[in-house]
Order: sequence, then C-alpha cells, then structure tokens
Amino acid sequence: MRIALVGCGYVADSYMGTLPNHPQLHLTGVMDRDDERAKRFAAYYSVPRYASLEQALDDDQVDLVLNLTNPGSHYEVSRACLEAGKHVYSEKPLAMTFDEARQLVALAEARGVQLACAPCSILGEAAQTLWRLLRRREIGQVRLVFAELSGGPVHMTAPETWRSVSGTPWPYVDEFQVGATLEHAAYYVSWFVTFFGPARRVTSYATCLTPDKGMPLERVAPDFSVACIEFASGVVARLTCDIFAPSDHSLRIIGDEGILSITDCWDYGSPIIIRRRRRARLDDLLDAATSLVGRAQRKPASAQPPLRIRLERHERLARVVGLGPKKVPLARQPNFRQTPGASRMDYARGPLELGDAVAERRPSRLAARTALHVNEIVLAIHESAQRASPYTLTTSCEPSDPMPWASV
Repeated sequence: MRIALVGCGYVADSYMGTLPNHPQLHLTGVMDRDDERAKRFAAYYSVPRYASLEQALDDDQVDLVLNLTNPGSHYEVSRACLEAGKHVYSEKPLAMTFDEARQLVALAEARGVQLACAPCSILGEAAQTLWRLLRRREIGQVRLVFAELSGGPVHMTAPETWRSVSGTPWPYVDEFQVGATLEHAAYYVSWFVTFFGPARRVTSYATCLTPDKGMPLERVAPDFSVACIEFASGVVARLTCDIFAPSDHSLRIIGDEGILSITDCWDYGSPIIIRRRRRARLDDLLDAATSLVGRAQRKPASAQPPLRIRLERHERLARVVGLGPKKVPLARQPNFRQTPGASRMDYARGPLELGDAVAERRPSRLAARTALHVNEIVLAIHESAQRASPYTLTTSCEPSDPMPWASV
C-alpha cells in the first residue's frame, strides 16, 4: 500500500518511527501546510515532499492518505482526500463535530473508498488478549468497567519546551483548545465498542478546571470529564479523562467470576492481570487461619500481629489457595517489536490494517461506521456541559473480527 503523509507535526514522528515495522507500507511523500516544517521533516527522514495537498492527491501512486493534521483540519483534509478517490486513515478525532464526521462516512461510502480513524491500539497485543479472554468468558458475565485516562498536569510541566525526535514542538495550544476528552477518550471507547458492542446511552459531566492553562487561549475546552456509558449488551463503563490527576491509563473489567486489569492502554505490551472470585471469601479463610494460630499459641488479642503483617499473610494465603492475581501471557503478532518511547504503541498498525482491508476486499477492523460511533460517544462526553444528559446515541456499528494471531 502506497501512502502519502499529510501533516508533519509532533505525532508524525510516532508514525515514522513505526513504519519500518511494516515494509508493506510504502511512503510516497510527505506534505504540510507549513512548507518549512515539511522541508525539515522530509530532510530528517530523507523522504520526498509534496508542495501542496493538491499535488499529493494528483499523484496516481498514492493509494491512501494518512491525515495527521491538527484536529480542526481533519474534516477539510479528509474530505478533499475522499473526493479525490483516496482511502483515508485519520488521526483522532474523525471530526470536531458529529455532523462533519457523518458527512465523511457518507462520502467514503458514496465514493467506494475506505475511511478509518485512530487510535489503532485495539489492534495491539494487550487489547487483543483482553478481548480473547472476554470471548472465552474467563471472568464470566461482565457487569462493570472502570477506565482512567489521566494525563497528569501537563500545563505545569513547561510543554512549550517539548520536542519530537525530528525537532517539532508539541502543539500544546491545540491540545488545550481541543480538550482532554476529544484527545484521549477514544483510546478506551474504541476498546469498549469492540469488546461490548455499540453503546446506547451516555451520562456525563465535563468542565474546564483551569481555563487559561497559564497562557492565552482562544477557546476553552473541558480538561476534566467523567462519563458512564451504557452498552446495549448491558455492560456499564465509567470513564474519566483529565489533565490534573497523576498519570493513570489503567483499566479494570469486572465480571461475575473475576476481574481483568491492565496498567496502560498506550502500551501494546501492558501486563494483563486476572483476579478470580470464589464463593468462599478470602477474608473468612484468613480469619479462620488466624484464629487457629492464635488459639494454638494461646496469645491474647493484644498480641496478635499488627495490620501490616496480617495483610502480608492475606497475600500469601491468596497465593496458596489460588485466589491471588495472575499475569496472563499476551498473544503476540508475528514479528512484533515494541516501539521505543513512553507510549509504546505501533502507530503504523492502523494504516497497515486499512491497507490490508483494501487489498483483501474486506471491511477494516477500524471501519468508518465504528469510527463514527466512537466519535459520537466521545462528543457526547465532551459536549455534556452544553447539552442535556443523558445522551441517547443515534449511531451503531457492526462487530469487527479479532486479529488472526489472537483469534484462537
């Protein structure tokens, strides 16, 4: 699949760093509306450069456009690419408004081309392994999900000094004006839709705790949100997004027979822990064991071990009776290589999936209707301060297939 990269900003380095993982993807050239930035980027990676978007779209060698522009430009750029008959993989969000997102999906379907949207972390080892465990009902019927997407107080950490590997500044003004929910919520919402099916209702709260972030901003966006998402399958997920609490990207999936958890949805290799429930309560077993020991030693209550030691015995007993947490081996994509850096995501796996879907004449696992449904859920959370809550979803999506290496 031959691709053109449009938008040579901060995130573009993450894609360029993972393209070598997939030799099936051939980069025909890069383009940015800031021509000087495009020149620096092209020189750094020794790749061709397009002088304009029109030149890239006129190139018959280009099959797919990778839209890495800032969120406010996603709709305009994706629309131009679709109208030119190109397949499009867009960074998130698909669009800044639901009407624009719906227009893009309708246009892609009318033109007979494929449209997909980041994040592609659902294709990663951690997500695919979680999904396999859920399909096997390893924790029974899932009832509740707790998900955290706290990025830490980034506005207090001199973000204006951040640079990508090619030297591009982090677009902190754009990030703050778009807001934490639109920037990050899709990481887990896309997992939820894959695991549990389409959502039917969102009840949420969003606000801006610090409007200026220590710098002048043209627009104020929520920097904190919390939402309860109800799925047609009966699962309820609570999702929190913010840039104030300590960094936390953890997830807990709670079922009748156990709990599945991971520490970081941005890490394809994040460990998965399973904790199984049993009818006999562990506390009862601990109290019985402690009581027997106490009677045998004839020690008064005041001589019982302090709480810290009791908790250590609790953990040891959990391991002995098989109720303690266990690490689950991850399913692995063949030739999987972990991406260097904090996020440890293979960004290029999304364009690869879209390219494979085109070549194999099948729907993408990141299908346009799924992206539209995710976009509607995220916007319902983001815009909850301006609209009535709860919000009833108007879109749905079809289930996707697991990756072949994680299907068994």
